[in-house]
Parts: sequence; C-alpha cells; structure tokens
Amino acid sequence: MRPLISTTDLAAALAGPERDRPVVLDVRWRLAGPPGAESYREGHVPGAVFADLDRVLAGEPGEGGRHPLPDPADLQRDLRAAGVREGAPVVAYDDADGSVAARAWWLLRWAGHPEVAVLDGGYAAWTAEGHPVTTEEAHPEPGDITVRPGGMPVLDADEAAALARDGLLLDARATPRYAGETEPVDPRAGHIPGAVNAPFAGHTGEDGRWRAPVELAARFAGLGLRPGEPVGAYCGSGVTASSVVLALELAGHPGAGLYAGSWSHWSRDPNRPAATGTLPG
Repeated sequence: MRPLISTTDLAAALAGPERDRPVVLDVRWRLAGPPGAESYREGHVPGAVFADLDRVLAGEPGEGGRHPLPDPADLQRDLRAAGVREGAPVVAYDDADGSVAARAWWLLRWAGHPEVAVLDGGYAAWTAEGHPVTTEEAHPEPGDITVRPGGMPVLDADEAAALARDGLLLDARATPRYAGETEPVDPRAGHIPGAVNAPFAGHTGEDGRWRAPVELAARFAGLGLRPGEPVGAYCGSGVTASSVVLALELAGHPGAGLYAGSWSHWSRDPNRPAATGTLPG
C-alpha cells in the first residue's frame, strides 16, 4: 500500500464492499487544544474510529520522552478495539499538517502492519471536496492484528548522535527551536550536534497536501542527502519526525530511522551536548 491515499480513492473504498473497506483512524490532536475527541464528536469521516495520540499512539511520558513508543501489548489491544485486522488496509487522517497521521502510519508500520496510508490533505480536504461526514460514533467489530515490533528502524540516543556525524540526521522542528532561540516545552534549548534542520512544514503545500515525490527528493538533496546514505530524523517528541520518515519514503529513500524519544529524551540528560545556532555544529 502506498503511503498516501487521495480523498477520491478513500471515498471509493468506503463505498465498496464492506469486506474491502479500510479501517479509518481519526487522529486529530493539537498541543494547545481543543482535544481531538471533541472535533471527532462534531464530525468525522463515516466509520472512522478516534485514536488519541497521547493514549493510543504513544506511551506514558517520562524518561523515554513526551511521546515514547507505546507498549506493544497496549497498542495491540487498542488497535484491535479500533477494528484493525491482519492484512486489511488502514487509513489515518488529521486536520493539521499530516504529522499526527504520519505518526499513526509510522507506528503501524513499526508494528508490522504494512497496509497503511495517510489521507492526503486530511480532514480539511475531505470536507472541502464535499465528501460525507457524520457525528455517529463508530463501533467496529474487534480486529485481530498481532503487533510485531521492528517493522521500522528505531534509533536510540547514541545511534542518533552517531548518525549526525556519519550520515544525515534531520531535525524536523521549526528553525527557532532548532537554533535554540526558544524552547517552550523541553528541558534545554538547541539541537543534537551535527543534525541538519529540516522543518516538517516543508513537506506539504499551502493546500495541506503532500508535495510531489520529485519536489521532496529535491528538498532532501538540497539538505545534503546523497543516494544510499544512512538517514534518520527526530523532532521534539517523535511525532513530527514521523512525517520526515514518510516524506523520505515518498522521495525514494525508504527505511529512515526514527529517534523516537527525540529532543524530549535527549535534553533530559545534562551529559548530552546541545548545539545552538542555524548550523549543524
């Protein structure tokens, strides 16, 4: 399954035979609110199940960072409750920049479920094109997915540090946070020494849709990525970096590593260095 699905193709799939319909996950989330569950109750794609970033797509915050990977058993329970089945497609959407949907895409791939895609343009594109919405909460039949971690590469702090020196480590945060000019959430400001700034907002256009593969390939080449070079990504807590991994796959660079703990994990350790300024350091 390709990483992106158009609104037209999703509408057609939902109108098809019930056995072939994808499981749709509504993963709307905002750091400053309102809660995504409220948006879901106000209207969502018919049949979509709400999956909360903090409770389903991440574990409890702590030493592992603000959005660490969930416990596999917990993730399996929640995905089964959402109706996710072995071999059946899943589509995730949000209503912002696609980064939370990308987290769902990455997490399912990590869990060993390759049949997953992000809705291109998200909920905004779905409603703008006049596709149906509902306020009826979905109650799917339980799924049978078995979570098998390891489907996508995960970096720890030492591996991220090494990749910043020996390959290419991309920092998905906005430039002021990368440069250390501001840090509204995590213990320290700055970035991993050697990491290159690649703000995740550059993956989508003004219409909220993902840029074409050729555009993304040119962007990553401009950031210094060479064919075959090992590459990975991190951000504040491992969410928006997932969109870098997705964008890299669209651009022809699959298998990028994700530093899941990201800066929220790195910055907790005072012994790990922090670079500042707009250069990698």
